[in-house]
Amino acid sequence: MTAPVTHWDELPTRRAVQGPLDARWTDLGTGSVTVGAKRIQLDPGCMPTPPHCHGAEEEIFYVLAGSGLSWQDGATYEIREGDCLVHPANGAAHTLRAGDGGLDAIAFGTRVPVEAAVLPRAGVAWLGPSWTEVGGPHPWDREAAQPPLEFAPPSQRPASIVNVDDAPANDIRKQTVSRLVRYLTRDAGATRSGLRHSMVRPGMLNVPPHCHGAEEELFVVIGGDGTLLLGDDEVAVRTGSVVARPAGTGVAHAFRGGPDGMTLLMYGTREPNDICFYPRSGKVYLCGVDVIGRIEPLDYWDGEE
Repeated sequence: MTAPVTHWDELPTRRAVQGPLDARWTDLGTGSVTVGAKRIQLDPGCMPTPPHCHGAEEEIFYVLAGSGLSWQDGATYEIREGDCLVHPANGAAHTLRAGDGGLDAIAFGTRVPVEAAVLPRAGVAWLGPSWTEVGGPHPWDREAAQPPLEFAPPSQRPASIVNVDDAPANDIRKQTVSRLVRYLTRDAGATRSGLRHSMVRPGMLNVPPHCHGAEEELFVVIGGDGTLLLGDDEVAVRTGSVVARPAGTGVAHAFRGGPDGMTLLMYGTREPNDICFYPRSGKVYLCGVDVIGRIEPLDYWDGEE
């Protein structure tokens, strides 16, 4: 079995520059299907994108290092290492600006197919009930032609920005499972996806091996090292390793902390019809109704002969 493990140092990074927009982008979503993640590295004073909002996709940012400002519909908020920012669909227009030491962040998001019908003779694209011009200057070029974006003095941070140290926590210490997990988005307004920060203790599992029927998960190791358990395989992972686990594979996964433990970002979708299977115990968790039970092996041909 080939493990779906990549490392951010081994993935291609592209630099996009246009006026104040200057960022290095690394696509971390290799192997994922319905979710994605991009690492964004900014030099001091730089921005990654024009202010924007998504009509269908939910975005969650995690600040790996550095500091800066979050711009949201004209208000600004200070951000720093360990901060999590939630941007729901149809929410405030938003962007970032790096502080004096630069900014290093990961943007997680759902991949939502959005239909746009292009009318080439009319030169417009039909976007649901609205339409827009097709062609012309690139959106980044149009943004660069605008007056500089104004950043007001920072305001008190909203509930949609939470630092890992302030997030609700759950400390679990079992025979084989031992980790401190922090629920970064539980109270921050995310509805379609979620992000957790998990500190896995040395030699212990973060969770029992399991697989999902409907939810997709994406993991990023942001500290320490350890092992990915994937079916019958074990694969070494370290800071910067990225693991995609699409739904419906039937292959169980878990992580074991190395000698000094391991810290994971765990991103996933929220699917009310998800079923989670734990092969070691034979248990099934019906996530939408919060019920767990044990199953018996099924012989598909029993009674059919």
